[in-house]
Amino acid sequence: MKHSTFIISKLIIISLFVICLLSSVVAISAQVAVKGETIYTMEGKAIKNGVVLTSNGKITAVGSANSISIPTGYKVVEAKVVTPGLIDAHTVIGLAGYLNQPHDQMQVEMSTAMQPELRAIDAYNAEEELIKWVRSLGVTTIHTGHAPAALVSGQTMIAKTVGKNVDEATVIPTAMIAVTIGQRAMRSGGSSPGTSAKQAAMLRQMLIKAQNYGKKKESPRDLKMEMMKKVIDKEIPLLITAHRARDIMTALRIAKEFNIKIVLDGVAEAQMVMDEIKASGFPVIVHPTMYRAGGETESLSMETAAKLKKAGIPVALQSGYETYVPKTRVVLFEAALTVAYGMSFEDALSTITIDAAKIIGLDSKIGSIKVGKDADLAIFDGDPFEYTTHCVGTMINGKIVSTVVR
Repeated sequence: MKHSTFIISKLIIISLFVICLLSSVVAISAQVAVKGETIYTMEGKAIKNGVVLTSNGKITAVGSANSISIPTGYKVVEAKVVTPGLIDAHTVIGLAGYLNQPHDQMQVEMSTAMQPELRAIDAYNAEEELIKWVRSLGVTTIHTGHAPAALVSGQTMIAKTVGKNVDEATVIPTAMIAVTIGQRAMRSGGSSPGTSAKQAAMLRQMLIKAQNYGKKKESPRDLKMEMMKKVIDKEIPLLITAHRARDIMTALRIAKEFNIKIVLDGVAEAQMVMDEIKASGFPVIVHPTMYRAGGETESLSMETAAKLKKAGIPVALQSGYETYVPKTRVVLFEAALTVAYGMSFEDALSTITIDAAKIIGLDSKIGSIKVGKDADLAIFDGDPFEYTTHCVGTMINGKIVSTVVR
């Protein structure tokens, strides 16, 4: 009996030792030092010969190599250039898949024009190949959801580009409600809406109903109204895609009428109503720089982002919604092109980092390299906006999740 007790006690001690050892290994593996010849923190001037220390998913120190010593046991990663993890301010990947077949095209439901109750998280595929692709190019956070292809197509969400399932990936389950005013959301064959005026009238009617929703306690639950009531109460904004100047003005007019928050999206003809956009105070997620011009986007320009920035309008870039090839654009490449059309390097980088974080409401956690923020980094072997440069590493929540050996 005594012998058995001794053996059991010894096994318990050994088990505890193994647990402590494994815990130590996990802690060490979660501690990484990233050394960069140039580090763009987006919190001030770039740091030359800098170091970023990360531990347990957070940034714990950032500064010059002369001022920061790397503790023993940290994994060290070296690079030419380090930036905050890139942010795609508006996309549909995760709902839209690369196969372009019905089973992976969950970004729009065409049965009716107005469906604010559709949750993005119910259609999100965390293991979609397009997510892996953009992650390999430094994109760590995406604002994704239902596509601008219906008047009110559904909700959007914010996710990190990691995770085996939607719960692991999701940062904010409901971020905005996607609305489209313009040609893409018009229906044919006598179905409504068939004109911009009808779109505006239907949207106004829904907002009026939302204002009155819940005033009668005996009223049955209405998922549509529950979501639109959150808009009326300024809990979440409308993400309004509008390209024509007239449609942009309609969006601004409705926002003023109902005193709601909106984020303008697309705005191909922004240059025609720049003063009105600025006066509204609303931010803009501009069309992808290389977006195809045609139809309601016939007047878009590669200079739009630079002109919005110069006007003092908060602006971010997006990959947008592609119905076919290339299926998704990459904000890294879209930002690079803005530099050739009037943006400074730092301003272009801000449209896919800190400015994007501000517009989606997460600048306290992501978008810059700052102590206390999530350890999301993009690691490059040269100038991020040069064609020959590679993203050699992507860090999300302190873990290197994508690497390329060159």
